[in-house]
Amino acid sequence: MNAPRPPAPTAPAPSEGRRLHPVTPWRRAWAPVAGIAVFAVQDFERARRWFTELTLGWLLLGFAVLLPVAGAYGFLSWWFTRYSVTDTELRIRTGLFFRRTAHIRLDRVQGVDVSRPLLARVAQVAKLKLDVVGTEARDELAYLGERDAVALRAELLARAAGMAPEAAPLAGEAPSRELLRVRTGTLVTALLLSGGVWAALAAALAVPPVVYLVAGSPWPALAVGLPLLGGVWTSSLGRFLTEFDWTVAESPDGLRLDHGLLDREHATVPPGRVQYVRVSEPLLWRRRGWVRVELEVAGAAKGDKGGANGVLLPVATRADAARVLARVLPGADLAAAEAAAVRSPDRSRWSAPIRRRGYGQGVTDAVFVTRNGLLRRRTELVPHAKVQSVRLRQGPWQRRLGLADVVVDHGARGWAAGRQRDEAEAYAFVAAQAERSRTGRREAAPERWLTGDAGAAGTGTGAAGA
Repeated sequence: MNAPRPPAPTAPAPSEGRRLHPVTPWRRAWAPVAGIAVFAVQDFERARRWFTELTLGWLLLGFAVLLPVAGAYGFLSWWFTRYSVTDTELRIRTGLFFRRTAHIRLDRVQGVDVSRPLLARVAQVAKLKLDVVGTEARDELAYLGERDAVALRAELLARAAGMAPEAAPLAGEAPSRELLRVRTGTLVTALLLSGGVWAALAAALAVPPVVYLVAGSPWPALAVGLPLLGGVWTSSLGRFLTEFDWTVAESPDGLRLDHGLLDREHATVPPGRVQYVRVSEPLLWRRRGWVRVELEVAGAAKGDKGGANGVLLPVATRADAARVLARVLPGADLAAAEAAAVRSPDRSRWSAPIRRRGYGQGVTDAVFVTRNGLLRRRTELVPHAKVQSVRLRQGPWQRRLGLADVVVDHGARGWAAGRQRDEAEAYAFVAAQAERSRTGRREAAPERWLTGDAGAAGTGTGAAGA
């Protein structure tokens, strides 16, 4: 007698799942208003004529119609949005007119971040952002109550680690230990010593007047000046607001980055997923021994590769940076990597007479190393296990001089290049690096969440700057 066949799994009914926080409709109610604003910008002249012809009565009538429509849209879009967590995936069902169901496999989740914009902090809600391997865009749940967001993040990470479904909701937030906190004074001083801030300010003050004198009209000057002022904001006060109170903490699910003055961000650098690290040292920072550390993570959405735009440390002493870097890239030693970078041969002065002084390339047991830049020195590290391909690149002038570039492609769809190397050395290096990469992938530790060994090493708590 055959055993009864188990019932086929079925998708949950539309009524199943949980809704977002009730404050969400107010966020989504802005969509119709934004649509009207986009239409007005695209055809500015026609929109201006319409607004000049409108009387006060028609304006009041328009608002009396627009506001209820916007409110109804926000409410209905919230009403038809639900999410649920199954044994294997997170399902997000959205859509007012066209239904969409996102099936996010929990074993593909590599990051769950919590974002708290200013108004969301006032309303005590938060946004949950998910990084999934193999996707460009980030799925998100906006908004959840702050406690619900933290609890759901812990549950998703627990299930991604293989914890039983009935035990995952009770797992709670994994413990963490602070490694480093960037002081406000250090951050302000670092921004003031950044050449980019002063270059953007000089351009914003000098270029618009020149455009006005040439064009004889304020509108071209305004069109040029506004983006330049935006650049000044981004490199100065905007960066300060984003990188304020930057804290790095260590936990079993990776390095946690918390930062932001108005909008508070909580991001996690997953263990074993870092593909590339860049250590930058601006000219005016060198006397103080400060560096900036950025990274790229496999599968992360563009602009969300680490903390703010892939930043691991906005500013830190070299010793603190090396200590944190050792947690991101086990076995990597910053001092040894910098010492391994060998300068380009002297004949490269005929190919790159000035920039060649900043070029360097080398290798350690853990990473491939390149160096470039004179005013802003950059050291790039690619773990051997993360190298996807290695190639030799050679232009016609380089062939005549017996030079070549060694290019290493990593898993975050980027590359690092050792420039102006001796041709024979470059060919030998390509072959050797291919073998190092095969060995590194074979010996690499598994990429797992919540293994319990992520926080086994490393001691102390530091603060960047003296």
